[in-house]
Amino acid sequence: MTDAAGRVEPSGVWATAVGVARVRAMETACEQPLFRDPLALAFATAGGRGPETPPPPRADEAARRRWLGVAFSIVIRTKFLDDLLDRAVASGVRQVVLLGAGMDSRAFRMDWPAGTRLFEVDTAEPLSFKASVLRQERAVARCARITVPVDLREDWPGALAAAGHDPAQPTVWIAEGLLIYLPEDAVQSLLERVGALSAAGSRMGLTLGPRGVVERFRGDAASGSAASMWVSEMPQDPVGWLDGLGWEAETFTLRERAEAYGRPVLTPSQQDEGTGGLVSAVRAAH
Repeated sequence: MTDAAGRVEPSGVWATAVGVARVRAMETACEQPLFRDPLALAFATAGGRGPETPPPPRADEAARRRWLGVAFSIVIRTKFLDDLLDRAVASGVRQVVLLGAGMDSRAFRMDWPAGTRLFEVDTAEPLSFKASVLRQERAVARCARITVPVDLREDWPGALAAAGHDPAQPTVWIAEGLLIYLPEDAVQSLLERVGALSAAGSRMGLTLGPRGVVERFRGDAASGSAASMWVSEMPQDPVGWLDGLGWEAETFTLRERAEAYGRPVLTPSQQDEGTGGLVSAVRAAH
């Protein structure tokens, strides 16, 4: 969509990436942030979600608290995946693939070893929007950044290969805030394709919707909001599920990682928090 001035207006699932950018900008402005994302404010502002834009009204206090919980989860998962990427490149991985890249700015804000190639896979519209902001900010990537405009429901492995991805070399894959928007069969298909492109020693970082989260959030979610589009949750046994796909995985709750990062959750643990939500996985030898 475009507004009266001809500017692109985020819509649908990719519009949620602008909301994520707003949260990252808020964290960056904190006195002691868990990460710094200098481009997040520019993405949020260009998408109409800058600091001067009031947040959408919440139906009640419970809805407001749920929104704060989502914002908190974005901060924790961002730090979790930053650390995972640091470990991956320290182990020698030099290919990074961001699936559903959205407004991710890791190519610009993280330190990458020489020879790193980072592929951003997303549809053409958000990548075009993002490119316009990057030009405006005169942003310079710290690695070889390659955009791959393709819908994940189409032949994205072919598009990724055409962009230069080498499946014979280890890759670190990131699917952040993505899988919750896909039906379970689509999640399965996506990860099977990822596995087929992953040499031994590849790594993967996933965020999964904790069990019960869709029912808890979708009931009063506003039309077009992120929660209104959530459809899938983590399986009952995520470690076993990923083992069947050829990955040795560890799962963590947001609560566990938040405490480790010095941001302990002070509210009582919720039963529907589940046994995971954040996943770190290594590709087993074929």
